[in-house]
Amino acid sequence: MRKRADLVTGAFFMVATAIFIVLFITNDGFFKWAFERHHNILSWYIRPVFIIPMVFFAFKKSFAGISASIFVLFTSMFWFPAPEVKDPKVMEFLAFEMDYLKGEWTAEKIAVSLLVPLFFFMLLMFAWKRSLKWLFGVIIGAAFLKSSWSIVFGGKAGMSVLKPALTGLIICAVFLGYFFKKQKQNK
Repeated sequence: MRKRADLVTGAFFMVATAIFIVLFITNDGFFKWAFERHHNILSWYIRPVFIIPMVFFAFKKSFAGISASIFVLFTSMFWFPAPEVKDPKVMEFLAFEMDYLKGEWTAEKIAVSLLVPLFFFMLLMFAWKRSLKWLFGVIIGAAFLKSSWSIVFGGKAGMSVLKPALTGLIICAVFLGYFFKKQKQNK
């Protein structure tokens, strides 16, 4: 993709992501609709997998690919239909997350929330620089921090995050290890 088209497409997806986030936070109807679908555990498993295309496109230095991957990751929470039977632990944890997001935003909460864009920055920076060791460190650290945050603040219901987080971590590690091994062999 030519540089200009890559930048324009990338800017489009960044704006679309920003609109999604603002709509998600400010529109209660959309917020509840999205979270109803996020009760479907498939969305929990699919989200970490989108780290793979983010890393791939950072490796290829494609702003459009990176931005589209971020947009897809954020919107994937509502791709699946709301489940007919809901796991009580999932319901309890998502109720906690909904309250957390809609509750008062303190300095501490803002600081913790800034870890999300920091994760994306570090993930993309190390992929861009092709630093496999640091890239794996960021991915492992993010899975550990998300799981820890979920358990510490969500209690026993937060344990429901462990299996999808570990599965996503394993899938990412295997795929990225294979990808970087192939890249090394092609040199």
